[in-house]
Amino acid sequence: MFTKTKMATALLGLAVSVAGVAQAADLVIAGRDDLMGRALEQSVAAYQAEHPDMDIELLKLPYGSLYEKLVIGMREGDSSFDLVMIDDTWATEFMSQGWLAELNEDRVSQDFIPALTDISRYPVGQGPLYSLPVVGNVAMFAYRSDLMDEPETWSDVIAQGKQLHTADRSGVVFRGTQGNPIVTGFLPMLWAYGGNIVDGDGAVNFDSPETVAAIRDFVSLREIAPRGIEVYNSGEVRDAIQQNKAAMAIEVWPSWVPTMDDPELSQVVNQVEIIPPPGEVNASTPMLGVWQMGVSANAENAAAAEDFLAYFTSANNQRDLTLSLGLPPTRSSVYSDAEVVDTYRWYPNQLNALRQGAPRPRINAWQELESIMGDYLQLALLGRITPEQAAQQAHQRMAAAL
Repeated sequence: MFTKTKMATALLGLAVSVAGVAQAADLVIAGRDDLMGRALEQSVAAYQAEHPDMDIELLKLPYGSLYEKLVIGMREGDSSFDLVMIDDTWATEFMSQGWLAELNEDRVSQDFIPALTDISRYPVGQGPLYSLPVVGNVAMFAYRSDLMDEPETWSDVIAQGKQLHTADRSGVVFRGTQGNPIVTGFLPMLWAYGGNIVDGDGAVNFDSPETVAAIRDFVSLREIAPRGIEVYNSGEVRDAIQQNKAAMAIEVWPSWVPTMDDPELSQVVNQVEIIPPPGEVNASTPMLGVWQMGVSANAENAAAAEDFLAYFTSANNQRDLTLSLGLPPTRSSVYSDAEVVDTYRWYPNQLNALRQGAPRPRINAWQELESIMGDYLQLALLGRITPEQAAQQAHQRMAAAL
């Protein structure tokens, strides 16, 4: 029988109705584009080599299109998709609404990093299993080991940053852009200072002395950062480190790191250490940015979806995807594989970051709260309001939003 794989790439803004589409394939997967899309495509091809009669349809979608398409379809009880990829911040909505099927507990290998399978459950860490972690994203910290000692606290970061700050090289660099970028860099600092966005009952708890202290020190980083830091995003952060323009970056992600050791792109080859972010009052708490996959509650091919998910998340396949594409794994054994560590020297530290990492608050309104917090953080960074005002006003608006 001739094996056919249908690949459909949706462009942002493409108006295609999800509901009511008849499913003809043996398995339909809705996932991301770019690196994650290439990982899925490679895995589908390898899986089909072992299952030549399987007809698999893979949709590789941009971030916003994937979320919109899944939410519309699942609200309407559509069965067009069997296996779906979801961002960590979508998990609470998808799991609490009953859009994902419970998975067999046998799928949870002890090899998975526990912090990642904890957030595959609802409620976190104790409820049924609704997904498996497929991309081990976590926020890390970068510093120049040839210039300074490893900072153990954010106070160390500030002190050493002041010593290293010159006209030619900033003490620190970070994403100051409004919204998700500035919030993502700030959260590990907030948690280290003992602050939180919401309390254990889900109520907003941003207006606290701990939060004010974290904002005050975060804002102080502007004094040792490049001019125009309020518009810096990932490209500017990566370039500043690679071109010897900054001694530290408070937030780097796995996809940013490999080029730092590329002599064709970097002036600081083997001079940058990648570690979990520092602690302060509390121990280091990196921010998790894990992508997950689950079986749709309305899947027509649930058994096939679970079988492919087991293959996709297997140690052998994760190792292949890591070595060939640089996809961050979610299994401990891959992080300790000799060839993997030889290729990605910071992976032992990345494993530690994943083990001690924390997710963003498990609330349905996270994107709205993130936007509000990002607005006030940037106003404080620009000096237009005080840290106290930022905490108070953001708290009030977030509480109203919830």
